[in-house]
Amino acid sequence: MLASLRDLAPIILVIFVFQVFVLQKPFPNLEEIIPGLILVVVGLTFFVQGLELGLFPLGEDMAQAFAKKGNLAALLSFAFCLGFGTTAAEPALIAVAKEAAAAAAEGGVIDGNEEALGRYAMGLRITVALSVGAALVLGVIRILKGWPLPFIIIGGYVLVAAMTVFAPDEIIGVAYDSGGVTTSTITVPLVTALGVGLATVIRGRNPMIDGFGLIAMASLSPMIFVMVYGIVLGWIG
Repeated sequence: MLASLRDLAPIILVIFVFQVFVLQKPFPNLEEIIPGLILVVVGLTFFVQGLELGLFPLGEDMAQAFAKKGNLAALLSFAFCLGFGTTAAEPALIAVAKEAAAAAAEGGVIDGNEEALGRYAMGLRITVALSVGAALVLGVIRILKGWPLPFIIIGGYVLVAAMTVFAPDEIIGVAYDSGGVTTSTITVPLVTALGVGLATVIRGRNPMIDGFGLIAMASLSPMIFVMVYGIVLGWIG
């Protein structure tokens, strides 16, 4: 708990300095803020302990079990389902998809009725979830084959830059933001554990070199997929 408090101290200090010395106003609802901060510290403490005791070991054990079993299809299926499932249920993605649908309706890209809004938001969520699933499949293959990560990341961003020229203007910002909302508090530890677990058990792989990078790929792929989604919608429209 002391470690959690230490981690939160810079945020608390920034808020305190700006509220007291810049805005020069007392804290509103101080009787609610203090219990809230205590709950944040306690919650963060339990969350970190839960990651260390549960999700990290679980992810590593499953990755090592799949690798030792030698069933490539099962391993790739697990990676895809892990990426798709955790991303589709990510609250941040749901919120961004709803905002994007509302903005698209205001801009005249889609109709403003509930059905059109829901269809656009769901299409965006599924597209991002598919992109993360595909990124994890490619990431697992990269670990198995020993492909260098920088080439994949650089190549991916070159593709993103090229697609920006052809993608509709109204989808570019959504595509860029979608890469940041895919890495949730559940996805990150499981995906990291998957990569490290695979790199640990596969002969000739270094966990520090080959085990990390899946998160970067999971953040990159939604930009590509969402721009493709916008281009396809433009063709259909």
